[in-house]
Amino acid sequence: MSHTTTDEPTRSASGATVPVLAFAGIVVAVMQTLLVPVIKDLPALLDTSPSNATWVLTSTLLSGAVATPIMGRLGDLFGKRRMLIVSLSVMVVGALISAFTDALVPMIVGRTLQGVAMGAIPLGIGLMRDILPRERLGSAMALMSSSIGVGGGLALPAAALVAQHTDWHTLFYGAAGLGVLSIALTLLVVPESPLRAKGSFDLPGAVGLTAGLILFLLPITKGSDWGWSSPTTLGLFAAAVVVLLLWGLMELRVAAPLVDLRTTARREVLLTNLASIMVGVSFFVISLVLPQLLQLPAETGYGLGQSMVVAGLCVAPLGLTMMFTAPVYARLSARYGPRTTLIIGLLIIGIGYAGGLGLMNAAWQTVITSVLIGAGIGLAYSSLPALIIGAVPASETGAANGLNTLMRSIGTSVSSAVIGMVLANTANDAGGVAVPTMHGFRVSFLIATAAVAVGLALAFFLPRRSPSTATQLRASSEEDANLARAEQALAGEAAAGESPRGFRGRVLAADGAPVARAKVTLIDRHGRQAGATLSAGDGSYALAVPARGPYVLAARAAGHGPLAHAATHGGDHQVDLDLSLPGETVHA
Repeated sequence: MSHTTTDEPTRSASGATVPVLAFAGIVVAVMQTLLVPVIKDLPALLDTSPSNATWVLTSTLLSGAVATPIMGRLGDLFGKRRMLIVSLSVMVVGALISAFTDALVPMIVGRTLQGVAMGAIPLGIGLMRDILPRERLGSAMALMSSSIGVGGGLALPAAALVAQHTDWHTLFYGAAGLGVLSIALTLLVVPESPLRAKGSFDLPGAVGLTAGLILFLLPITKGSDWGWSSPTTLGLFAAAVVVLLLWGLMELRVAAPLVDLRTTARREVLLTNLASIMVGVSFFVISLVLPQLLQLPAETGYGLGQSMVVAGLCVAPLGLTMMFTAPVYARLSARYGPRTTLIIGLLIIGIGYAGGLGLMNAAWQTVITSVLIGAGIGLAYSSLPALIIGAVPASETGAANGLNTLMRSIGTSVSSAVIGMVLANTANDAGGVAVPTMHGFRVSFLIATAAVAVGLALAFFLPRRSPSTATQLRASSEEDANLARAEQALAGEAAAGESPRGFRGRVLAADGAPVARAKVTLIDRHGRQAGATLSAGDGSYALAVPARGPYVLAARAAGHGPLAHAATHGGDHQVDLDLSLPGETVHA
């Protein structure tokens, strides 16, 4: 295993851990849509040109893309909870800087710092993998993964209401307050992960990735302003290719790289990341199209003439539906696996966009479209971390999910650029004002449908896994760490001449064959769990105990019945657990 553990005892995860982590993800996602209601007014508010004002949004996007994989790797090395708090703290500082300024440069600085918080999503997913029991992990990761869409969807009506009735700086004060609340709840409720990756932080790799991402994303976000065939745009794309290729060659030679490209090149990881780009594209299209359609005057013949707040409320079901699909995903994934759930989610998104082509004539029709697409994106987003976690070592979950979140950000960036270009090129000129057309809206929906089709093709090529295998892959990394800790503790006590306190043995099937990754749970005299681990490849397990006394060992594995074995602890007990005897109790 490529991880080490800390010597500090960690608190067990409480029932509030998942809601607190999901709340952190929602707070971070709010940063992405916070200024959407006032985006057209930014040039006047900041006393600058429209092209300069776009940097207020572009800076957040770029810093978020850069910070996501870097914070994930730092979390693997130094503690995911610690880096989550750092991410949120930087966001609060950035929000306060933006709240106190009307000038362009300080505003860009503040927005850049706010984007750093995007690393909270993969850090939260990694924490869940490390500290939650596997029976809670599926729905928890689904909620955390969907939080970026939930926060974005819910922030639209709230931000619109604030912007319409108060000073626009209130948006940043509110964001800072949410960040402080999230930090406090994280400190109070969320335990630190016991896992640490080996190695040191790859600073040259971080610099190279940062340079490559900026060179790649900058022309995507500014290409419509500069011109897609301009020397600046083409030159930056060419430079991005060169820098990222050199960075990749360097990463392959580093012992502890920022991103393990060999792991990333695995079929399951690669296809999942490519599918994530397509999901990101489809997610952002509806966020760009529906608010404009809803707010266009009815005099255009197709605009729905709604206020900013009503438009936000009509799009809000997108985020709400994503939130409520988390428990649905957990049941579907447990039965059919995350690959099948991803396919189902993409199919629902495709149906939503295809049906949405004919549902643009009334506000209530946009609500139906939002609900359908939100359900599909919720299922798709929820499937992605499970697919990644099932394909990478436990010590790399932070960095791997950081890279996956980056792929979604690239998808939304590409979507923003392409849809912006489509709407601009199909707009009508009305007295010097570009008015989007229904044709442009429908072409945008067709582009989203095409992205979903590509995502579906990629998902079908993902390797199939049986539900039982998927369940084992979602096993908690804390249980893996428990096995290593117990083995070290028992061996250390024996070497020191002390009487070891714990149990060791093997988990066996009916034919005497060892059973790998069977869940072995230690239960104390009060019926509480005193420890848990997973059997190794040869069926062996080891569990240290906190104190002498009677305990019950319970073993369970996919395809076998449960076994309970009562034992009075008095030293180092060799106990083999035979899963061919379901339910039988043997007294030691």
